Amino acid sequence: MNGNASTTAKAERLPNASRLAAQWTSIDWNLAEAEVNRLQVRIAKATQEKKWNTVKRLQYLLTHSYHAKLLVVRKVTTNKGKNTPGVDKVLWNTPAQKMNAALSLTDKGYKASPLRRVFIEKKGKKAKRPLGIPTMYDRAMQALYALSLDPVSEVTADHHSFGFRKGRCCQDACEYMFADLARAVSPKWVLEGDIRGCFDNISHDWLVANIPMDKSILKQFLKAGFVFKGELFPTDDGTPQGGVISPILANMALDGMEKVLSDRFHTNRLGKVDLRFKNAHKVNLVRYADDFIVTAATKEIAMEAKENPYLEPEYFTQRQFNHGVKRLSGRFKQVWKNQNGCCYHCGQPMDINEEKDIFFKVPKSKGGKDEVPNMAYVHNHCQFLYTERRSKEL
Repeated sequence: MNGNASTTAKAERLPNASRLAAQWTSIDWNLAEAEVNRLQVRIAKATQEKKWNTVKRLQYLLTHSYHAKLLVVRKVTTNKGKNTPGVDKVLWNTPAQKMNAALSLTDKGYKASPLRRVFIEKKGKKAKRPLGIPTMYDRAMQALYALSLDPVSEVTADHHSFGFRKGRCCQDACEYMFADLARAVSPKWVLEGDIRGCFDNISHDWLVANIPMDKSILKQFLKAGFVFKGELFPTDDGTPQGGVISPILANMALDGMEKVLSDRFHTNRLGKVDLRFKNAHKVNLVRYADDFIVTAATKEIAMEAKENPYLEPEYFTQRQFNHGVKRLSGRFKQVWKNQNGCCYHCGQPMDINEEKDIFFKVPKSKGGKDEVPNMAYVHNHCQFLYTERRSKEL
């Protein structure tokens, strides 16, 4: 168990078990939910306005909120897995244990425990699905950070993504597909897809570079490892199936498919959505977690849509690079070519339409020149992380 370094007020820390139990049973849950919801709304608004410093500050307030800690403990002690322990075999069954857990949640010195690996049967299949069971403490920590990440993921999510999202379900996806396919003028071709091993193969480096949350905590969630038959195994890729925050991470990794298809089939040369192209190609995406369908007017269009960045990453990496070459001119085109369309900081491919900055390898304040060899394109968020890291070093 982690040391108690919570920001919860001392007046709220009661040592006696009976007092802890009384404190838990007297909680005003409506007030707790209202306080957490207020912060989540502010995070969502700041995300819409792309005020990332404000998002980070509000996320810190939420993950250190007394009311948020109460809610996540209630969540992990009332769901279906409440009687399933992790590797430490600890459960929170009594009101005193629950209250003590809420007061103990802290990011200071936090180290995630390995997950307990079990295998569950897939419906209608002989193969079994691996499931990682975190400890109660780690579940609560994941749920706490999920509260602060969920508003960001909802704002940035694909419009027609329905899996593991608030207020959306499988029936919503079916209804949208019916509306898209039931008319006489509807598309005639449907491409059905499934991201093979989605949860198991998501890059940790990509998640750490792109998911807007505390990086040290995220690394603990991702690198915790798992125990199977008494042996500890490392986790180098993927998000554990069974983790509270895993569905949000997976959804955020897959978000962007809709934009890629729209840029290819709905957008004109000026980079704007053109209804003539949209109506002619009839390309639409509906995704539920790692399962999706893409509609198309013809078989040829459906096959072209199949070459998406998740199934054919090399194809679309080259395509993004070519788009940048066409859109840029002069020395900016040469800068783009010099780095093969990849961010100078993280090395990941860049989309010419996304927010980006020009980075000077030798700062102008130190004599750097405004010339091509000294210039590089970087992701906006990568530049923010670089500046933040440099400020801490100084």
